[in-house]
Amino acid sequence: MHAELISQTRPTLMPGTHPLMTGPFTPNYQEWNATDLQVIGEVPKRLNGVYLRNTQNPVHQPLGTYHLFDGDGMLHMMRFDNGRCEYRNRFIRTKAFMQEQAAGQALYAGLIDKPSLALRLGWGARGGLRDSSATDVIVHAGMALTTFYQCGEPYRLDARTLDFIGVDDWGQQVLPDGGISAHPKVCPRTGDLLFFNYSKHAPYMHYGEVDSHNRLVHYVPVPLPGPRLPHDMVFTEHFAILNDFPLHWDEALLPEGKHKLRYFEQQPSRFAVVPRRGTAQTGIRWFEASPTYVLHWLNAWEEGNDIVLHGYHQKTPMPKAGYDNSGNTLGPERYGPTLYEWRLNLRTGKTSERRLDEQHLEFGMINASYWGKPYRYAYNMIAHPGSFLFDGILRFDHTTGQSQTYLFGEDRYGSESPMAPCHDAQGEDDGYVVSFVTDMKTDQSECVVLDARHIDAGPVARIILPHRISSGTHACWADARELTPQGAQMGG
Repeated sequence: MHAELISQTRPTLMPGTHPLMTGPFTPNYQEWNATDLQVIGEVPKRLNGVYLRNTQNPVHQPLGTYHLFDGDGMLHMMRFDNGRCEYRNRFIRTKAFMQEQAAGQALYAGLIDKPSLALRLGWGARGGLRDSSATDVIVHAGMALTTFYQCGEPYRLDARTLDFIGVDDWGQQVLPDGGISAHPKVCPRTGDLLFFNYSKHAPYMHYGEVDSHNRLVHYVPVPLPGPRLPHDMVFTEHFAILNDFPLHWDEALLPEGKHKLRYFEQQPSRFAVVPRRGTAQTGIRWFEASPTYVLHWLNAWEEGNDIVLHGYHQKTPMPKAGYDNSGNTLGPERYGPTLYEWRLNLRTGKTSERRLDEQHLEFGMINASYWGKPYRYAYNMIAHPGSFLFDGILRFDHTTGQSQTYLFGEDRYGSESPMAPCHDAQGEDDGYVVSFVTDMKTDQSECVVLDARHIDAGPVARIILPHRISSGTHACWADARELTPQGAQMGG
């Protein structure tokens, strides 16, 4: 292995035993470039592109109570090129990150704190938050784009080198409405970026599209009855589907500056079917369904008069005792997410729904070239009991209902694992599933590469990283042909 230490950030955290700052959540402060990595097995030559994963890494002692999603964003990259591979990681140098580095301390409140604790106005739908851009990552217009789940500015990095670029002009245009939420999507047919945002002021939510040339070309309000907490979106060829779920802040307490999360189980779930730009349809249509919360979607498509949605329906969106800060109430196993289908009939205005499987699964990925159209295979994360960690991957066949499982092993934890189609793929599942895995026994991390058709056979390659990386949230895969030409040579 040839590993070059690029920089080291000096934290101001006090030594402690916070469960979300230690163990698999121990933050990283070193930035590396690494080539000639140790490989157990063989890196597939048909795998060409980048695997990107976002993580939270708290640098400064919190002003109040630390929450897992408060940490500063760090992007990790594994780049594949004709059987070779390269690893890099970089902090996402957001405005908040740079301000706190200059101040030498935290300036913003955490998710559990009152916004008034912040020393500056901050970002986020609730205000006072650090825009860490640590939640999600996607590739659009040839570049990586990172986002924050409570809304913030969209940050760009070179997807080949992780060189920092900054915020696009269109990001500034939508910032008065909150910026953008995590989980924008890229339409494989048009190359457009589809996004939404939300806030505490009317109309409370917007939907927008940025074209493949990185120009804001569509931006419309999606009015809600009050402040809500949507997290993800989905789309079809002609529509974007946004949501209004009955898990949100108690509006009666907002005037007191309190952001208490409540589950209003008497309220229905609601789906907004929003016409995409350039379609003949006009007007937003709302559909109702049984109360629940959906943190993440898998896919959606049009089928006759129906819009079909697949996502993770939660059986128990809110724990009876409320949330704590141990991490135990964050784990997917606690809220019971299962694969689920909703059908919205555009002719009758009615919704039908059914559970597709009883297993507790979350953070699923599909072959992204099938976004917005019928698909067959999903690659879902298997939750670790009582924690925001994942023990393995389950491949689910939506045609047969059969599944395959790959478990990382004892005291080994992975995160969202994208499906990476081969550059010359001959079918939906002709490719690989990639995941960063942290091994607590050996105190090291690796990238595992699995045959997407046979994940139960185990890795075809295990690529050892130069350091142990923290547990993270979301990830993506981008084919090399989707990327801008900067840094085109391995190690460039």
